Amino acid sequence: MRGMIEEITAALGAHGLILRGGFVFPDGEDAPCGASGAQARSVLLVGQAGAAPWPHFLRWRKKQPQAIANPLDTWSRQVIGGVAEAFGARAVSPSDRPYLLFQQWATRAEGLRPSPLGILMHPQYGLWHAYRGALLFEDELPVQAADPAIHLCDNCVDKPCLKSCSVVAYSAEGFAYQACLAHVRGADGEPCRSGGCLDRNACPQGTSYRYPPEVQAFHMASFMR
Repeated sequence: MRGMIEEITAALGAHGLILRGGFVFPDGEDAPCGASGAQARSVLLVGQAGAAPWPHFLRWRKKQPQAIANPLDTWSRQVIGGVAEAFGARAVSPSDRPYLLFQQWATRAEGLRPSPLGILMHPQYGLWHAYRGALLFEDELPVQAADPAIHLCDNCVDKPCLKSCSVVAYSAEGFAYQACLAHVRGADGEPCRSGGCLDRNACPQGTSYRYPPEVQAFHMASFMR
């Protein structure tokens, strides 16, 4: 099994993706089903650190119809789905309906906690990472939930991530979605549209993994739609 995990890591790495940890579902947990329809025993999270998948995605995108909806989700599904088929797993996505417990799975797999922006804070990548899918196996793999990771937000006194947005999109009350959306779409939202969320960019952690402006602009355009 350990060899299979290494092979999965290599298969994902060919597309700029990485394994983000995993765990075995405890007996009695209502786990989703695997490839055959039987209940899954293990899950491996798949995602990215920084913008490593971006050039792979762009090469794929050039060959697709321009009107394709949610191209990054579509690309992720194809890549992760191909890996799942090769290794006898079921591929699932954060956008699948009904929604699966991806945030909880990610917390268990890597021991992470949310930042004030809701994005899980990673001790190495900061806020510049993402989960693109998961592989569900009906066998018990040699993986286990991670111990709690260092939570960098605990020692961050200034909290610049809560002070950089002119409409205070993030606060103790949560995310002001409508205010953020109106601002990004409006005349004063150009810095956000072209360079990404000002609050997210203000975080001092993991800056070497920060998405380039064109990647942030792509995600912001998706948000505006």
